[in-house]
This record gives sequence, structure tokens and C-alpha cells, in this order.
Amino acid sequence: MTDPSSGTSGLVSAAAASAAGETAAEIAEKAPRNKNEKPRGLWGDAWLDLRRRPLFIAASVIILALLFIAAFPGVFTSADPSWTNLSKSRQPPSAEAWFGYDNLGRDIFARAIYGTRASISVGLLSTLLTVLLGGAVGIIAGYFGGWADNLLSRFSEIFLGLPFVLGAIVILTTFNAEVVIPSATRIVAQVVLTIAVLSWPISMRIMRSAAISAKQQDYVKAARALGASAPRIILRHMLPNCLAPVLVYSTIALGGFIGAEATLSFLGIGLRDPVVSWGVMIAESRFYIQAAPHLLLFPAAFLVVTVLAFVMLGDAVRDALDPKHR
Repeated sequence: MTDPSSGTSGLVSAAAASAAGETAAEIAEKAPRNKNEKPRGLWGDAWLDLRRRPLFIAASVIILALLFIAAFPGVFTSADPSWTNLSKSRQPPSAEAWFGYDNLGRDIFARAIYGTRASISVGLLSTLLTVLLGGAVGIIAGYFGGWADNLLSRFSEIFLGLPFVLGAIVILTTFNAEVVIPSATRIVAQVVLTIAVLSWPISMRIMRSAAISAKQQDYVKAARALGASAPRIILRHMLPNCLAPVLVYSTIALGGFIGAEATLSFLGIGLRDPVVSWGVMIAESRFYIQAAPHLLLFPAAFLVVTVLAFVMLGDAVRDALDPKHR
């Protein structure tokens, strides 16, 4: 015999789900398939939602392709990006050189391919350093509060109130004053550190807000009542629950940092020879835009597509992690 109460509860559940606007397929996906299967958490639901978004798939394909180009540029071109041939100066695109040649007779396609590595490396390293620095300061300020929060918040406002371009000019010109021809590693490190120093207060504020909300939760209060130390509470309990907003910021900021590198390079204070990047190529083409527009067109196209891909990825991740956007 069947239990009539089970049928009644099933009808009630279905009616409630229908009132909430959920379909039977959505209910079936959210429910565990068997008793041994655990229900999905925030990250599981977010990953399931992301796989259904064409925007996320398109952005991921573009980013993976760019990462592959950055890791293995020799697969796509055999030309030397630094080889000069003045007899081919500013020649337009052809079968020999798909993107043409720049002012010094260098293959623009080869330089765009090899420039992917420097541009994306600056973006990734700047984002990683910014999130680590800002996240560490933010979660400490949010957890302890009081004078520590006030001190760290006021300290971050010093950097937050400094205009990015002005601060970058001051920092980079100071670093470059004593070195006439710096190495490629030094040039990249200077730009990465400059971007991180001027950008970490934003991630600090995001992490601080998430930490203040998380420390009010019952699981943090229970851990504190059981005698758990502050580092253990921060690392084991608060940090995993504060990562979502910082992850969203980092994906969007990565594209912005790649654009910031191009801006600094265009101003002559960012990356420069012997480093090859899209920003350097755009800076070198500014005097020949009317006579040879292909010098600007192709590196700018790589830059725009890359920044747009990371922005689309960040928007998709934000919508997937925020229940209000579902």
C-alpha cells in the first residue's frame, strides 16, 4: 500500500516549486539523484550555471586560445619578432606577412603572437599580486575590526585616492632613473608591481566587506566558542566563503590590467624594448597611423578581443555566483 501523505507532500512540493517559477527539470537537477549523493553547494551550482551560458563558453574558448598562443608562440609563427629589414618598412599585409611589416621592417604577425605572452603575463601576475595583497589585508581588517580595521582602511585610502596614471608615472620614472637599458625581467616586474601597488585597495575593500558579513555567521561564532585560533578561523572557515566576490573582481580586473599595461606602454613608461607586447606595438605605431594604419589595427584588435573576453568571463562568473542574477 502507498502512503497517502507522501502523495500529498509531493503535490505540495510541486505546487510550491511551480509558485516559485521552477520547472520540473530544474527541480530534478537540483535534487540529489540518490541518497549517497550530496547536494551541490554554491560552487557546484555556479559551475552548472556557467556551462549553460554561451557568453562563458565563448569567453573561455578565446582565453584558452590566447593562453596557448602565449605558452607556445613558435607553433603559430617561425619568424623572429625582433628581426629587422628596413627594405620592407611599413609594407602592407601580404601572403608573406599576414599583418604586414612595421616601421623597422619587423613582421607584425610574429610580434603580435609573441606579444601575447608579455601582455597576458603582466595581466595575470598583476591580478594575482593585487588579489593576494588586497585579500590578505581585507580579511584581517574585516575579522579583527576596531583599531586594526580603521588603521588598514585609512592606509588603503592613501593609495585609493592616488590617480592611477599619475602614480604610475611617479613610480616607474623613479625606478627607471638609474637604469639606462634595463633587462626584460626588470621591465615586466616594475610594471606588475606598479599596477598591484596602485590597485590593491579595491580588492581589499571587497574582501573586507565579505569578511565582515562572514564573521557574523553561526559557524564562525561556533568555531570561536570552541577555542579555535584566529588564523584557523580565517583560513579554514572565513576564507572559502569570502572568495566569490574577489574571484569576480579578479576576472574583470585582469582584462583591465592588460589594458592598463597598454596605456602605460603607450605613454612610454610601461613595457618597452626588448620586451614585445601589444602596448609596445601600439606605442610604436602612433606616428604612422595615417600612412600605415595596419601597424595599429592588428595589435589593437588583439588587445580589444582579449580585454573583452575577460570582461565577458567576469560578467558570467558574477551572474553565476550571485543568486539575484539567476
